[in-house]
Amino acid sequence: MNWFNAPDFWMSRLVFQRGLAALYVVAFVTAALQFRALMGERGMLPVPRFVERTPFKRAPSLFHLHYSDRFFAACAWAGCGVSAALVAGLDSQLPLWAAMVLWLVPWLLYLSIVNVGQTWYGFGWESLLLEVGFLAVFLGNDEVAPPVVVLFLLRWILFRVEFGAGLIKMRGDACWRKLTCLDFHHETQPMPGPLSWFFHHLPRPLHRAEVAANHVTQLAVPVLLFTPQPAATAAAALMILTQLWLVLSGNFSWLNWITIVLALSAVRLPGDPPPLPGTPLWYEVLVLAVAALLVGLSYQPARNMLSRRQVMNRSFDPLHLVNTYGAFGSVSRIRYEVIVEGTADEVPREDSEWREYEFRGKPGDPRRWPRQFAPYHLRLDWMMWFAALSPAYAGSWFGAMVERLLENDRDTLRLLRRSPFPPDSPPRHIRARLFRYRYTTWDELRETGACWERTYVREYLPPTRLAGVAQRS
Repeated sequence: MNWFNAPDFWMSRLVFQRGLAALYVVAFVTAALQFRALMGERGMLPVPRFVERTPFKRAPSLFHLHYSDRFFAACAWAGCGVSAALVAGLDSQLPLWAAMVLWLVPWLLYLSIVNVGQTWYGFGWESLLLEVGFLAVFLGNDEVAPPVVVLFLLRWILFRVEFGAGLIKMRGDACWRKLTCLDFHHETQPMPGPLSWFFHHLPRPLHRAEVAANHVTQLAVPVLLFTPQPAATAAAALMILTQLWLVLSGNFSWLNWITIVLALSAVRLPGDPPPLPGTPLWYEVLVLAVAALLVGLSYQPARNMLSRRQVMNRSFDPLHLVNTYGAFGSVSRIRYEVIVEGTADEVPREDSEWREYEFRGKPGDPRRWPRQFAPYHLRLDWMMWFAALSPAYAGSWFGAMVERLLENDRDTLRLLRRSPFPPDSPPRHIRARLFRYRYTTWDELRETGACWERTYVREYLPPTRLAGVAQRS
């Protein structure tokens, strides 16, 4: 079937596949390096406890069959290894069916991780990676031309990512309609990057222009993805430029990068395809069947996207095959941060020596400049931002984190930039305090060298010690 194939997008497929495989590597490395403290056997939200109360059909995962920290680590590093092989192009050296199986492996492994990840894996880019990764299984290798229907479904994902985000903004916070959200966003975003301070201090008219351009890119440009070339390529290229601007302005894990990879699949890149044999009938039938399934599953996400009660980042099936996306439907005007401190004093007092724990990415020391971490995802740092918005976001894990800090738990401390206590001398008490943070002005930066100014607001957690530990007088 000639209409089934799009040989002109052979190079686009190649770039898309290598980019997606690289993001899989990042995701698996993130999981392997952080899981023990977050959801391991002694983690803050242990996987064994979760699978005991959650049926398999609600959250399909290999870890329903067996869980140990060693097995989880093996799955994560295996996923990293397979993904690295895909980056290197191993799928191009295999028969078509074997290449499809190879692409299926990281999807199955990462699905198993996400479905037991609980709060730590509740971000929209987790489902986005799974939805895109599932389609990649059916995109083919050097034995076949890229299937038109799969390329169309990739554009359908990109459309939902951008258009859904645009709609949630227009329906949500009034500052998006007034073009004023960027007066606050760069300062209050979850994890600022090294250039965020400078973005915040851009002239306000430029901020208005940025918001207006964002509305155009998210609400008008996505429609052009389904128009003939070169309009579709131009639309995708504009989205790529917008995403690169967002990469510079903050740390959003791999959300921007996977959107860029998706957009590249819609760009007709130059390059002559190699000689391609005829497309096998079984492959055509399988691709069309999967496409029909995904179109059917798109009903609920499309309905949600058009609803006045639109929700962000929701999966409508346990396999995360078709999801709804969106970000920053509302923008905070004030930045709060939870600062965690410990003391070695037997009896905690206000004048005790309270030492501050330093996190890798979230603001702490006002003089410490933010670093670039994305596409790597600092899960604990992100959740600390939510905890500052409301204690309700921290109810399931914050107490467990404090307990691990009181024990000087090695795996938990590895998630931090620095602990103020030596490994053999854990703190006697931990407390948390809420501070208001704001960016310094140009004059303040020159005078103090600090990019942040912070003001104490209130107690977040009173001094706490391990239960059962006797207090000496």
